[in-house]
Amino acid sequence: MPTAPQTTDALYEALQDNDRRPYGRTRTVTAEELVDAAEQFAQPVPLIHALLELQEAYTYGSEPRKSPVVFARLLTLFDEQPDVFDERLRHLLFWRFKWVAGALRALPEIPLSSLRQWLTEMRDRYAKAGLGLQPYYGQAYHLAVHLGQDTDLAYELWAGRTRTPFSDCEACEICGRARHHLAAGDDARALRAWEPVLAGKESCQEEPARSISHALLPLVRTGHTERACQLHLTGYRGCRRNPSMSGEVGRHLEFCALTGNEARGLELLAENRSLFEEVDSPLDQLDFLTGVEVLLQRVELLGHGDLPAAGYAGSTWTAAGLRAEAGSRAEDLASRFDARNGTTAHTDERRARLDRAPLLDALELTLRTRHLDDVAPAAPIAAPAARTPAALPESLPELILQARALDEQGHPDAAACWQQLRTLATARSYVHPEDPAVGPLARLRADLLTDEANRAGHHDDYAEAAALHEEAAGLYEDAGAPGDAALARACALLAAAEIPAPDTERAQGTEGTDGTEAKTTALSTAHATMVSLHEQTPGLAPYQEARLLRLRATALGLRLQTSRSSEHIEPAFAEINLLEAFATRHDLAGQISHARLLRASAHALSGALLAAVTEADALLDQLKTHGPAWHLPRVLALRGRLQLGLHDAQAAHADLTEGLRLAADWPADMLDATRFHGDLAEACMHLDRPDEALRHLTRSAELDLRHGNRTDAFCTYSNAAQLSLDLGRIEDCIALLDSLLAEPDVTTGELDDRLAAQLRLIRARALHAGDDLKAATTEFLALAAESAGWDDDPASHAMIAAETAVLLGESGEFDRARQAADQAIAAHAQDPRYEQLSNCLRELARLQTRQQGSDGLPDALAYLADAGRIADQARAAAYEAHGRSLDTALAYEYGRVNAHAGAYEDALAALEKALALLGEPGAEDADRAGEWAECVRLASAVEGIYLERPAPALTRVDAAVSRLIALGHSEDTEPLTSLAARLRDEE
Repeated sequence: MPTAPQTTDALYEALQDNDRRPYGRTRTVTAEELVDAAEQFAQPVPLIHALLELQEAYTYGSEPRKSPVVFARLLTLFDEQPDVFDERLRHLLFWRFKWVAGALRALPEIPLSSLRQWLTEMRDRYAKAGLGLQPYYGQAYHLAVHLGQDTDLAYELWAGRTRTPFSDCEACEICGRARHHLAAGDDARALRAWEPVLAGKESCQEEPARSISHALLPLVRTGHTERACQLHLTGYRGCRRNPSMSGEVGRHLEFCALTGNEARGLELLAENRSLFEEVDSPLDQLDFLTGVEVLLQRVELLGHGDLPAAGYAGSTWTAAGLRAEAGSRAEDLASRFDARNGTTAHTDERRARLDRAPLLDALELTLRTRHLDDVAPAAPIAAPAARTPAALPESLPELILQARALDEQGHPDAAACWQQLRTLATARSYVHPEDPAVGPLARLRADLLTDEANRAGHHDDYAEAAALHEEAAGLYEDAGAPGDAALARACALLAAAEIPAPDTERAQGTEGTDGTEAKTTALSTAHATMVSLHEQTPGLAPYQEARLLRLRATALGLRLQTSRSSEHIEPAFAEINLLEAFATRHDLAGQISHARLLRASAHALSGALLAAVTEADALLDQLKTHGPAWHLPRVLALRGRLQLGLHDAQAAHADLTEGLRLAADWPADMLDATRFHGDLAEACMHLDRPDEALRHLTRSAELDLRHGNRTDAFCTYSNAAQLSLDLGRIEDCIALLDSLLAEPDVTTGELDDRLAAQLRLIRARALHAGDDLKAATTEFLALAAESAGWDDDPASHAMIAAETAVLLGESGEFDRARQAADQAIAAHAQDPRYEQLSNCLRELARLQTRQQGSDGLPDALAYLADAGRIADQARAAAYEAHGRSLDTALAYEYGRVNAHAGAYEDALAALEKALALLGEPGAEDADRAGEWAECVRLASAVEGIYLERPAPALTRVDAAVSRLIALGHSEDTEPLTSLAARLRDEE
């Protein structure tokens, strides 16, 4: 706190500001300082308020040792000066007897006799004050549960009594009753009791998050898995990183462990690492650590005990090491509680949790389903293939010769041979066979470099691919293999031509004109050099010459793809024809297929989609008859994309689905599965199957992540998050983004800051859509502050600042909303966003008068004046809004704002102007008909009800209803006919 408050008014303002902070050390320290400041005034009431704030900070900041001390001071003040406690302060004081009881239970060093003594004190105080004793019996029941003794009797004494104003809230008492049934082994009865809380009908500060954490396992046990998934997402968000709800976090970890979501459990554990240090309540520690141990025990049993795990600060932990440490500490805590209580309740409960068997092998909790193998270092990325690859020869010479033979065919099984040879050849004990058929070691090293270069090119690492191909070419020459050297050099030329332009030429994510010309020139040069290389290399084997011809054709195909110039079409087809003729003459089935695939692609690039489909159809027929079979998925992928281009989403979906099915027979690296899933997502969206599209998007993104294509993965995940938000799957969206934002390259700032901001922006919008206004506003304020420094992108700052202003307006913080709106207006001046800004200003005006009535009218009119200037600018720039014009929307908002403020004549005039600007709808104007009908309804309500002129208003309504029916828009008449009935009653 920079400066201590010097007046009681300043103290109360500081207390209100602190109350807005989340619970934790910052709020607690400030509360302590405010108590010190309150003592200087020598007035009891400010001190009472400050002590109440401090006790709340200790209670919800998980510091139970300090809460009773503060309450003792309050109780002393009450005993000494009861008259200074007004009704509200008195209520708070007696309410918090329960807080102290809970704090004392949480401390094993407090003797059991002291716990009982405190309950006696509470009972006596309540009785003396004439308060009902149901809250006392509630605390007596909680102590019985804590001890594990006489719980049934204590439950009856509590639950059978009538609630009082000092009873726990309905949601908390429901949780207590449900947990009693749960302890008795009656899952169904517990869930029935919980229903009002789980359904959101009853809630409080810690509910439903607390109830959800306990209800998850019963839900799964009773077969309600889908609901358990949904509530896990909602409930976890309500307790994560919260010291006073660390036990609930532990139960979410336990839920993950018992439903096959151990990887998500480790992710959530990392997100809550601070709880190892911040939780000062031994009882909460015990609950949290037991959940941690359940999770890590499961990870260890699955053979992943060496995985890194987030634990106590100052050390690096594995899952096994942290399990042992957490288990030891939890065991000690349970023993201390049991020693204090004279029972074994806590040890027994802990053991029961640790002994639970998994409930399900796998339950899909989030859009980003991950397994322990996915988070392990160097995790495998290939799913098991349906086709069993040929067994690798045991003889080293046979293995080398088989790898080369398969490579000549382009067979996918060559990859496994090269991988095995790489392992053998890099071993210190490797001895190269002296076999003329195998050739020297230099040739094998060149083969392995070529395979590595091909894989680098597959991942778009063209610079690395070019360097490796050049190195391989040198080794091939040393080994006396000029044909292979020529091929390697041709591959290096093509890879070098595909190296992207520098970032300075790709500022907006596209290469621009200069970059396109440079790449076109590079591909032309590469092709010319390949032709010369081809001509100057004698003695090429047919497969080598065919590959050179294919590289030449590929270079010209890429040039056509880059330039889209008609002058590059004919040369591309000429090279493709050369390749096909040569491959046909030498019966090279794989190269014939490549030629026809290139031809289909060239047709597509030249705009002849139907010709491309015809070529793909013919190629598919050929492959089904003559092979090679591994080309089928690639051709189906192309045909699927062509069908998308022809707007036949159903055919595209069928081709892509079949292609993906066939691709499973071959090594994962052979085909771009991420592209398959991305194209399928597009097809599904065209078919109005968004949920299926979402699955393909997330699968595509996760494959990109596993391959190291992190930027592409995050972009795809961003699209998936936005789609899930559009579908109303708000918790899915937030959980996905929380998972992504916890990735190391995001937290360390390695990911592009704009992409990270995009993820956060979608999350903030999802929080808003989920009615978590406080969290959404916090995130928007942070984004607005960051985007203010984006000098190269003022439009994004204008958008973010505008959305922030609206959220602040919804929270009633109109001064800060005005500041954010002014930031948006300033950014808009640099890069106009007419419609977004007009929408923001009109909404702020509406919020101001809706919340403040006539008092908010001047500020609301100022917003509308700003919106009027935006509309004038848009008109001057010939900007056309996507919906109704900005002038029409502005006139309508003037009507609404004045109506909210009670300025009904001004409201009616504005609404009549809006009607004139809208104009009467036509038969085809379904959307405009609804807008016009609503404007008529509001104008008529203002005139007939508030201005008490029902006759002209009724005439207006009847005429509108008649017109809408005549135009076939009868669905828009219901609000008008309801208003007409009311107006007739007014007459």
